[in-house]
Amino acid sequence: MAGEKSPRAFSMEELPGHLIGEVLTSGRLAAADLARLELTCRALRPLAEHAASRLCAARTAFAVMGPADRGELLDRCGGSWKKVLRFLQSVEQSSDTVETSSGNMQVATGRYHTLLVHDSSVYSCGSSLCGVLGHGPDITQCVAFSRVSFPSLARVVNISAFHNHAAFVTESGEVFTCGDNSSSCCGHGDVGRTIFRPTQIEALKGISCKQVATGLSFTVTLTRNGQVYTCGSNTHGQLGHGDTIDRAAPKIVELFKGASPVVQVAAGASYTFAVTDDGTVHSFGSCTNFCLGHGDQHNELLPRAIQSFKRRNIHVVRVSAGDEHAVALDALGHVYTWGRGYCGALGHGDENDKTSPELIGSLKGQVAVQVC
Repeated sequence: MAGEKSPRAFSMEELPGHLIGEVLTSGRLAAADLARLELTCRALRPLAEHAASRLCAARTAFAVMGPADRGELLDRCGGSWKKVLRFLQSVEQSSDTVETSSGNMQVATGRYHTLLVHDSSVYSCGSSLCGVLGHGPDITQCVAFSRVSFPSLARVVNISAFHNHAAFVTESGEVFTCGDNSSSCCGHGDVGRTIFRPTQIEALKGISCKQVATGLSFTVTLTRNGQVYTCGSNTHGQLGHGDTIDRAAPKIVELFKGASPVVQVAAGASYTFAVTDDGTVHSFGSCTNFCLGHGDQHNELLPRAIQSFKRRNIHVVRVSAGDEHAVALDALGHVYTWGRGYCGALGHGDENDKTSPELIGSLKGQVAVQVC
């Protein structure tokens, strides 16, 4: 009404401290948000640090640590709770998307090709053998990145590439694949022909997914509620169904139903890892050169927890699989490797194979700070 005064603008630091604290610990802020807030007002630094410590305490990977481990992680992050929070948040993300000044980006490489996601659009280059570039049957190679056509509303948030096929997850949780489907690794049923353009997997319609991992002629899909589906070649039990029968369409891995939800998956050449939210690493498939981490070379047809981590109360947050070796990152930022040590791939200063996960001693005390 005429004559009324407009509301007075006020700065955030004028708010009561307890109210600011409630806002900062709402669970919606990232470490970068807290850092930017500090830049606006130095007086808010103690509140931002306190908020970061409370947000860390609410995370599973941090909650299961003992006091000594929590103190070690804080020390390795320079005494900054914001850096601890940033580390925990980064390893919890399974999408592998990185925020850059040019937008959100993600990259993946196959044998002779490369995939790139830039702000939810996909680009590819290299050899289009078996249709892995997703540009159609008339394209044999691209020497520069070219945009891959998806349905108009599809925003891609996760990608994976291997030798002969590629997989994509959209923001809405749909899964698309393309490439050589002779082994049914693309998940489109008994369609043996090459899939030249990204095509949605019908069997996963209505199931909200968040991550894909492609191995040699098989695909692993992780849903948002922590379930795992696999399809394709199953010669070594890499699909986790307790047999060696190939699957033409994605089938749920029964062992993870009712268990701790899976938060990340990884696929090697013929084996699979699944990390649950309690920090347990499960592996299954081919155990050539000890790549499953169980201390032997026996193939596993069902997911089996890696006991050396559990015995030492190591909470793993991320794992990656190579052809015949693997690497894991724990909640303290320590790095472990195992499998074939050819050419020093395991980082232990030699070329020896490691039958089970071993800590890379040269990185101790450094990794968490660098990741932060």
